[in-house]
Amino acid sequence: MTKITKKPFGKLSTGEAVTLFELRNSSGAFVEIIDFGGAIRSINVPDRDGKIADVALGYDSAEGYENQDKYIGALIGRHGNRIEDAAFKIGRRKYILAKNDGRNSLHGGIKGFDKKLWKAEIDGESLVLKYLSKDGEEGFPGNLSVTVRYSFNDDNALSIDYSAECDQDTVCNLTNHCYFNLDGESAGSIEGHSLKINATHFTVGNSECLPTGYVAKVEGTPLDFTDFHVIGERINERHEQLKFGNGYDHNFCPDGEGFRLMAILKAEKSGRVMEVYSDLPGVQFYSGNALNSLPPAGKGGRIINRRDGMCLETQFYPNALKHKNFAQPILKKGEKYHHLTVYRFLAE
Repeated sequence: MTKITKKPFGKLSTGEAVTLFELRNSSGAFVEIIDFGGAIRSINVPDRDGKIADVALGYDSAEGYENQDKYIGALIGRHGNRIEDAAFKIGRRKYILAKNDGRNSLHGGIKGFDKKLWKAEIDGESLVLKYLSKDGEEGFPGNLSVTVRYSFNDDNALSIDYSAECDQDTVCNLTNHCYFNLDGESAGSIEGHSLKINATHFTVGNSECLPTGYVAKVEGTPLDFTDFHVIGERINERHEQLKFGNGYDHNFCPDGEGFRLMAILKAEKSGRVMEVYSDLPGVQFYSGNALNSLPPAGKGGRIINRRDGMCLETQFYPNALKHKNFAQPILKKGEKYHHLTVYRFLAE
């Protein structure tokens, strides 16, 4: 049984109030989510000794989330990850987006869903967030109505249920950009964590971390996580893909279809384990390479440093709009976008 409570979490520079929601299960584990950016502020789960600690990077105030530029904890949309040349076509019509990542568009533009105040309501044991992205917002077509349902059950499984509809053909690729550290959000580098990704292939990226359209085998490369590997074991190898990403910043193509186990993350020190399930085509493993002494400071005033957290973002493949051999993140008028991602926390 999950109990949801809410309390004030400060104000934005506009004067708008931000609210924090706590989803607490019967064992005392809990997740905190704010309505600004739909951000996961904390995930508090037990280690092998039963000690509960926060395993998600975040901030102590609404101001921190408003001023950050690393998408920490936030919902991402309309389009997660990169779109080459910040432009795309649907049919014969071309749409121009903001270039906020070199010549490309990243994570929905200059003011994506991570910088929006969502409408929140408690629905039984779930927190429901809603946002209407109006036609033309950040260059995307159509009035897109988005609903994200967060749930946290007694199995310490955090579910993110995404749905959307639009009155025009549009682009929709929603994800969450939570940074995890299973030893605790203040524990330092995640390079000692072990990771397994159930993917025999990945999308090859160029120097801008843009998939080229080529899908390659992970076998024989430092991107082979088909068995558990310590993240720091190969991260500094002189491999072209690692040099391009300054570490891991790659989309993997999990084997199988439908809702499936995509990845398992383990922290030997604490014994915490996280399983990642989703029905989406891909998962981006990002090792937090750009978390360089970040202002604003994180929780407790602690500076967030490089690789203090890592992401496993379920998604349509990045740059899919440029490569027709990839599943397309196009939502047709009158159709419904619906995908589910679950992060389940255990200890061993």
